[in-house]
Amino acid sequence: MATLLFHLRDVPDEEAQEVRELLAEHDIEVYETEAGRWRLAVPALWLVDESRLDEARGLIDAYQRELHERMQRDHAEARDRGEAPGVWDQLRQHPMAVLVTLIALGLMLGLSLLPFLNL
Repeated sequence: MATLLFHLRDVPDEEAQEVRELLAEHDIEVYETEAGRWRLAVPALWLVDESRLDEARGLIDAYQRELHERMQRDHAEARDRGEAPGVWDQLRQHPMAVLVTLIALGLMLGLSLLPFLNL
């Protein structure tokens, strides 16, 4: 029986392709399922040979650790160069979006606390 190895929902195409290539390099046989027309099915990579589950999981875990470190390093470098927008930059660029978000949060907080205010 096949074993679910890697969910593909909300995974960027580039990352999914790199995982497919990594598994192919190590001759780990998988098959892929799609989400389907109504997006009800599970888009995923499924391992055919369950005896290689630990090996495949180890490869994917190592890849994801390396990807995480690479993304953090890239973000830190962009931030050091002044290219990564901070909170204040976003506030200055999109003041209306921030204002609408704060109003929505205030309304949700008010509605959540209303039963406890004994008015």
